[in-house]
Amino acid sequence: VQLQAFGGGLVQAGGSLRLSCAASGVTYSSRFISWFRQAPGREREFVAALRWSGGNTYYADSVKGRFTISRNNAKNTVYLQMNSLKLEDTAVYYCASSTRGILSSVSSSGAYDYWGQGTLVTVSS
Repeated sequence: VQLQAFGGGLVQAGGSLRLSCAASGVTYSSRFISWFRQAPGREREFVAALRWSGGNTYYADSVKGRFTISRNNAKNTVYLQMNSLKLEDTAVYYCASSTRGILSSVSSSGAYDYWGQGTLVTVSS
């Protein structure tokens, strides 16, 4: 069971970046694969989720309309396309997998069983 997040980097405000989460060994039992982020001095927060069966997507209000979560089944990879980036999007981004499938807890980090190592996104002015 492994999640590997990559694709972070330095980008100017208003720019775009795509993160990838390569998932191995979890997809057969996963109900949600999601992205969280944690900025310095702040708690980890929910960004976006994808229901593995059906492909429904869910977003935090702060990123709705700017970020898109998607997947490539053949590659067992989940993406986070981030557009119109803002300074406040600067954070370490983590992908995570939940086997519980409870929609009401999709934004809670405690509902996730497996986590990737995180990739840093820095948005500059």
